[in-house]
Amino acid sequence: MSDSVRIVEVGPRDGLQNEKTPVSVADRIAFIEALIGAGLHTVEVGAFVSSKAIPQMVNSDQVLRGVNHHPESEFHVLVPNEKGYEAARAAGAKVIAVFASASEGFSRANINCSVAQSIERFKPVVIRAKADGVKVRGYISCVLGCPYDGEVKPQAVVDVAKLLWDLGCYEVSLGDTIGVGTPLKARQLLRAVAGAVPMASLAMHFHDTYGQALANLYAGLEEGARVIDSAAGGLGGCPYAPGATGNVATEDVVYMLEGMGIATGVDMPRLVAATNQVSGLIGRPPVSRVAAALNAKRAIS
Repeated sequence: MSDSVRIVEVGPRDGLQNEKTPVSVADRIAFIEALIGAGLHTVEVGAFVSSKAIPQMVNSDQVLRGVNHHPESEFHVLVPNEKGYEAARAAGAKVIAVFASASEGFSRANINCSVAQSIERFKPVVIRAKADGVKVRGYISCVLGCPYDGEVKPQAVVDVAKLLWDLGCYEVSLGDTIGVGTPLKARQLLRAVAGAVPMASLAMHFHDTYGQALANLYAGLEEGARVIDSAAGGLGGCPYAPGATGNVATEDVVYMLEGMGIATGVDMPRLVAATNQVSGLIGRPPVSRVAAALNAKRAIS
């Protein structure tokens, strides 16, 4: 496992949208700039969604415009419909993300429609994006379990992944939204989905609710997956999973990978500084074990 792994930093979007304390446009831009400075060049920066539904993502167009001067970086924004797509394009979006669930219960609770209906909703977005030369990434929620339906069969995930791939998504991110997966289940899931989507085009998006995320990522790496979604400081959570601690922390992922001899290109002190910066804004310490350890070490010295 000596080759490189691509990290998709999702803290500024998937992380902050689940934090109770809203962060201003200027501070979100500063956070993204700090992440870029730490060597994270693929960053999810916002969502073009209803400000009533997700007020934390208000003015994502200003955030995207504020960071778009970094030609060496790739910025992703979440887009649920054509209205959102038009706003994203107007702000200069070059990569968008669409999302579906592998679970009917979660889809109905989260966006008030079936899985099939959700895909029909964003089909026009994908078609327009392809015509405009905009890359589209697909997210699948609840790939290893659902707070409503319980266990999710791998075949349900395969079916949705194949639909996203056939539509033209360049990458499909598999989300353990409530963090209930274990290494064997993660391995089995990746093997199943790789039958429909090339392993090189699959990303692992694992939440750490039960402390299994790093182990699940390691199992996925052994299967050949090489893209990891993570959030600085373990930002985020899931409103449908009480006790959820959010995304796997980028610091913890980087520490594991570097310890395995896998280069990430991430400067750990700068990453921890970025995490500390945003942690001060939201008023809670980082969930990341590595950030906590390094902060304590620095405090002593």
